[in-house]
Amino acid sequence: MTAINKGTYRLAELASHVGGVVQGDSTTPISSVATLAGAKHHQISFLTNPKYKSQLAETHAGAVIVHDKVKGDVKCAALIVDNPHVAFARIAQLFDTTPAVASNIAQTAIIASSARLGSDVSLGENVIIEDNVVLGDGVSIGANTVVRKGTHIGQGSTLYPNVTIYHDVVIGKRVTIHSQTVVGSSGFGYANDKGVWLPIPQLGSVRIGDDSQIGASTSIDRGALDDTIIGDNVIIDNQVQIGHNCIIGDHSCICGSTGIAGSCNIGKHVIIAGGCGVNGHISICDNVQVTGFTMVVQDITSPGVYSSGQPAQTNLEWRKNTVRLQKIGSLFDRVKALEKQV
Repeated sequence: MTAINKGTYRLAELASHVGGVVQGDSTTPISSVATLAGAKHHQISFLTNPKYKSQLAETHAGAVIVHDKVKGDVKCAALIVDNPHVAFARIAQLFDTTPAVASNIAQTAIIASSARLGSDVSLGENVIIEDNVVLGDGVSIGANTVVRKGTHIGQGSTLYPNVTIYHDVVIGKRVTIHSQTVVGSSGFGYANDKGVWLPIPQLGSVRIGDDSQIGASTSIDRGALDDTIIGDNVIIDNQVQIGHNCIIGDHSCICGSTGIAGSCNIGKHVIIAGGCGVNGHISICDNVQVTGFTMVVQDITSPGVYSSGQPAQTNLEWRKNTVRLQKIGSLFDRVKALEKQV
């Protein structure tokens, strides 16, 4: 696909890029993406949530990505696809202006003589690459990041500034790890000797599969004996804690502020929403969705949606319900007694 000029494409070219059909002027020039409410004539937007359908008539976008079902409501040019959200993501990638995390190898980077670097590797200022590290072709590492000895990072992976990768970690191809994340720190393993905590050396490591994305300020602990394993195309949000010896299956999604205790086995295509807690040694099967603020305390063996978080209510309602909940035991006993009398 060839741009009209730098960063601008005709709508027909974008349609070809995502496998869509143009309704209206196929020569409409598009140079960026925007929301329906904020878009200008040179921008493209999209609609997936029916809540915003009314904005189709008012948008100033040059074009809108929509499903066939709503094409009649579009007043400007339209790009009709089966999945507008996916099409928008692919088009937005064309207009991504995020700067590279590094360019070439900075003079202040420290590289051990035993490290092996592939072609086109970029290292930012003050990056530290320790003994026997292997970096694949096209790896890019931002400033102040530390990669400890024996770690392998696959082709095309990107580490943003201030990431710390501990020793002997294995990271696959095209993985992205955002700032302040720590991979391979010691798992939370201790033995209690008459009230004194004794640390248990964590002798495993962490393995991350291809095409995974890890957000900022997330911690992934190394295994105690076996490895902690993150599968292929797993997306992990900011401020997530993954304990030692966890296994996260391919194509799963862990949202922000979720904590997963050690030795959990989470299947493929699992979505765990924000603020959830998962007890240690829990297994979750494939194709499960856990809604926000849920506490998972036992195995989940059947696909589906699971919840336990309480929706917000007024303080007065909450206080009344709390008092009622405290009385549920005596109420149960009264009902059982009445049943015996009947």
